[in-house]
Amino acid sequence: MTFVPPALIAVIGPVEPALLAAWTAHYRALGIERFHVAFHFPDHVSSTWRHQLIAASHELGIVPAQVSTGPWHEHTNSQLRDSLREQAGRGWHLLADSDEFQSYPAPLAEVVAQAEAARQNVVGGLLLDRVSNDGRLTLWQPEIGLDRTYALGGHVTHRLLKGDPRKIVLAQSSVTVASGNHRAPGHKPDPDSLACVHHFKWRSGVLDDLRRRVDQFTSGAWAEHTPAVRSEASRLLQHVDRYRGRIDVADPRLAFRRVTLDRLPDGWTAEAAKIATSWHPPTHQSQSGSTISSPSF
Repeated sequence: MTFVPPALIAVIGPVEPALLAAWTAHYRALGIERFHVAFHFPDHVSSTWRHQLIAASHELGIVPAQVSTGPWHEHTNSQLRDSLREQAGRGWHLLADSDEFQSYPAPLAEVVAQAEAARQNVVGGLLLDRVSNDGRLTLWQPEIGLDRTYALGGHVTHRLLKGDPRKIVLAQSSVTVASGNHRAPGHKPDPDSLACVHHFKWRSGVLDDLRRRVDQFTSGAWAEHTPAVRSEASRLLQHVDRYRGRIDVADPRLAFRRVTLDRLPDGWTAEAAKIATSWHPPTHQSQSGSTISSPSF
C-alpha cells in the first residue's frame, strides 16, 4: 500500500516569518505535503505584521484555511485546530505548533506503519526545550539557524514550569485530542517510541508574550478553563527575573545538553519514557477554592 503522509495541522500566532519558513522546511523534509494551517492574531498585533506573515505563508506555498483576530481564549486554539482537522479529512494528522520541530526515531512511513501494526491510533512525543548556550532569550538569524542559536535542550516545561511535557504528535482523524495536544482521552501512546519535540519557544520577545498572557487571563479579558497556563507563564517570568533575564542552564534538574534536530538525543528513548510514564499534573486552586488538576493520558 502506498504511504500517504499525514496532513499537518497547526494554529499559528504572530511569529516571525523566518520561523515559519524554517518550520515549513523542517516538516517538508520529513515528507509532509499537505499543510492545513490557521492564523490567529491577538488585538495587539499590528496589521503590518499580520500582512507580512500571511504573505510569507503564501510564498511558502501554504494558503491559510482561516485567519482570525481577537482575544486568545484558552479554547481558541482547540476550536481552530478541530476545524482544520475536519477540513483535512480522514487519515493521519500530524499536530505541531509553529515553535515545535518534531524528530522521530524512524522515517514517518515506518512510524505510522508501526503504529498501525500495533493498532495504535496515536503516536506520542515529549517536549525538549531549546535554549541558547548561556540561557539568554536571544534573537536568531536564518543564516545561523535555530539549531546553532539554541544549541541546548533541556526540560524547562516539565521541571521548571510544572507543565505537561507530553504531546500527541500523530493521531488518526477519528481521535479526539485535548487542548494543547497533550493527550487523547482513551488513547495511550507507546512510551517506548516517543518523538522528540524540539521546543523553540524561548526566543527574544517571549517574555512580553508571557506577561501579556498573565495580564489578560488575570483580568478575564481572555477566558481560561484552569489557571495552568497562567501559572506556567508566571513561573518562567519569576525564574528569569531571578537569573537576570536568563534561564539557568547550569541547573542540573533541567538536564541541559547539546542536541540537534537531525538525530534523537543520546538515551532519548529511555529518558522520554521515564518522564512520560511518571508525570503527574500539579493541582491548582479554582476560584471556588476547590483543587483541580489536568487529567493524565
